Amino acid sequence: MSAKISQRLYGAMLFVGVVTVATAPANAQSFRYGQNDPSAPVYQYSDTNDQAAPAPSNPELQRQVVPYAGNEPAGTIIIDPAHTFLYLTVGGGKAMRYGIGVGREGFEWSGVERITRKAEWPDWTPPPAMVARQPYLPRWIGGGPGNPLGARAMYLGHTDYRIHGTNDPSSIGKHMSSGCIRLRNEDVEDLYSRVGVGTKVIVLPDTHSRQIAAAQTDVSAPAASTRRAVTPMMSQTASNGTNTLGGVY
Repeated sequence: MSAKISQRLYGAMLFVGVVTVATAPANAQSFRYGQNDPSAPVYQYSDTNDQAAPAPSNPELQRQVVPYAGNEPAGTIIIDPAHTFLYLTVGGGKAMRYGIGVGREGFEWSGVERITRKAEWPDWTPPPAMVARQPYLPRWIGGGPGNPLGARAMYLGHTDYRIHGTNDPSSIGKHMSSGCIRLRNEDVEDLYSRVGVGTKVIVLPDTHSRQIAAAQTDVSAPAASTRRAVTPMMSQTASNGTNTLGGVY
């Protein structure tokens, strides 16, 4: 009799344990593909309830109005990769400045494009060249909080480059993308609301890598310049309307 009771008690305890595990709430998960590749996009699920991401620790990367002394008309986007800033001219000698993440060494590009398409919470399909470099990437990700394109995307010309959001705010202020320009989701939503299809986008040459190389080969050369507010100036490449690509995707 005692053996039967023990078996029943054991079965009851096992059933309770299974039910407990099955009904326990799932925790938010965050994971990376290709952990040896710091440039790989981050795919994550997070139950944020639409809470805003923390503001950048560097106040210069926060969205702000700054003086602008250039000749571009209001509504022009000027991207300064060397200092990781994007400017939107607003007229009256002013521009809205955003902190951005830009292409890593070997993936810099400069020139003039126009926004040809806009999308909210866009899907992401990695270009074939990116898949060839990083075969662990998924072939498609639907729009949403876990998508590396973030909340908004603005597509540039007939290239594979975009101005888009991110699910990795820590990448803002860094040179680590495959050529796209990324902003915090709050900032890309603001920029998205201010520009339309046809907006002119000027990408200045990125001197960041050349400054680092010079500092490494010439001990008398100053280190790479620190991030600072600058008046964006059009390069000769940009003024000629050409597009010089230093990398693909």
